[in-house]
Amino acid sequence: MKLLKLLDVARQSLLKNKTRSALTMFGIIIGVAAVIVMMAMGTGAQKNIEERISAMGTNLLMIRNGTNQRGGISRGAGSMRSLTMEDADAIRAEADLVEAVSPTVSVSGQVIGAGQNWFTQTIGVHYDYLFNRSWDLFEGNMFSDSELRARSKVAVLGGTVAENLFPDQSPIGLSIRIRNVPFKIIGVLDKKGQSNFGRDQDDVILIPITTAMFRLSGGRKWVNDIYASAISTDTAEAAEEQVTEILRRKHKLVDGQDNDFNIRTQTELTEMFTSTTQALTQLLMWIAFVSLVVGGVGVMNIMLVSVTERTREIGVRVSVGARGSDIMIQFLIEAVALSLSGGMIGVLLSWGVANFMQNSQGMTMIIESWVVAAALGVSVSIGLIFGLFPAYKAAQLDPIDALRHE
Repeated sequence: MKLLKLLDVARQSLLKNKTRSALTMFGIIIGVAAVIVMMAMGTGAQKNIEERISAMGTNLLMIRNGTNQRGGISRGAGSMRSLTMEDADAIRAEADLVEAVSPTVSVSGQVIGAGQNWFTQTIGVHYDYLFNRSWDLFEGNMFSDSELRARSKVAVLGGTVAENLFPDQSPIGLSIRIRNVPFKIIGVLDKKGQSNFGRDQDDVILIPITTAMFRLSGGRKWVNDIYASAISTDTAEAAEEQVTEILRRKHKLVDGQDNDFNIRTQTELTEMFTSTTQALTQLLMWIAFVSLVVGGVGVMNIMLVSVTERTREIGVRVSVGARGSDIMIQFLIEAVALSLSGGMIGVLLSWGVANFMQNSQGMTMIIESWVVAAALGVSVSIGLIFGLFPAYKAAQLDPIDALRHE
């Protein structure tokens, strides 16, 4: 009953000065809303990155040529021509933790079809490439093993290429010319959109790698990349070690000699992208926390003003039997009520802002329940911490001096 009475007194006191109470809560409202929105933005960005990287392929291992140096000067990543078709065949034959392998050869240039032309990238691949990259066909088929061995002039178009060369018709069965070599279109890829690096993944043409190497590239022996898929996420690290051992043996690298190739996994890519996101989220969180502290200072200032205004009331209460602890609890309840009310309004505001940003800006916003609970807990703590000094000051007032106060 005593606690209920104190709560009722605190409610009446706050309602007497509605405008001042609302302004006091404003800092808490903004701080709590900022914390939740920033966390929702960071969590959403991280999930978006993970989904995009997962969409790159199934437990993907990306094996690339190493860096060549001339005269002590690096010629850039991938400048060493160390990977070959034989390397891909060795990985396919010997790596039991890998279930699909596709070497690639890239050829850029103008493509002509149906009276239109389009500059794009043509990639020579193995038919396992679609599995490696988790790509699907919109229509038609992927080339077969027999077409790969025969160096057939067949092509599978990305959605962007198909739309620009054949805007009003299905391209299946029609022809295009790549470097003046005619190719028959046998399939169109399902749309993938932009990659994490901002590249249009649909602006591409896939052809058999044997065709790319011997009909478009003059019979070259080296490949740009080798994509391999580990049999499961749990075995990705072991698969990377297995591939490394196979390639070092194939390239006759001795102990102490650096690899002439690089291997990247999806885990490494996820860590690379999310570390930046997490750092930015933490920075924004600290900014939001500062706004909460500022809101707490506002609560303390208003409570100190309230103590001064209600000095005579405090004296009357003490003179009729109220203890110092009662006075202290009353003012702490008022401070916590202000902070908690501001926190709850901040939660509602953050929900509205998150929905607006998701619906109008297309951002992925994920509000987690623990973040909401933590934000409310922090707002209550702010009320307790910054309300403690005013409450203590009120409890220490001398009742005689308080009754004399005008």
